[in-house]
Amino acid sequence: QVQLVESGGGLVQPGGSLRLSCTASGFTFSVYWMYWVRQAPGKGLEWVSATNTGGSSTDYTDSVKGRFTISRDNAKNTLYLEMNNMNAEDTALYYCARGGDYGYDYWGQGTQVTVSS
Repeated sequence: QVQLVESGGGLVQPGGSLRLSCTASGFTFSVYWMYWVRQAPGKGLEWVSATNTGGSSTDYTDSVKGRFTISRDNAKNTLYLEMNNMNAEDTALYYCARGGDYGYDYWGQGTQVTVSS
């Protein structure tokens, strides 16, 4: 069965960095677009970043451009999100998601990221 398992979240100070990972199994990872989405406390889901199947094309929501980097290692079936210069607005539950025909068709359980001094 399809599984997406996020890791790497935690508590970080403003201006700090974290690297999230998402390990995929149960499907051919290399043929799917992959996404990071997040949900801040009391708010709805927000798309953060996307990468195409080979990782050559990426996109970001405006609030993270220049600070976050999405990447993937298809040999390891793993998606990454490098987050730098973080601020309180980045506090959220971060999910990786697999692209489907109409949005995301599978999600992980999420990893909590908290930015606080």
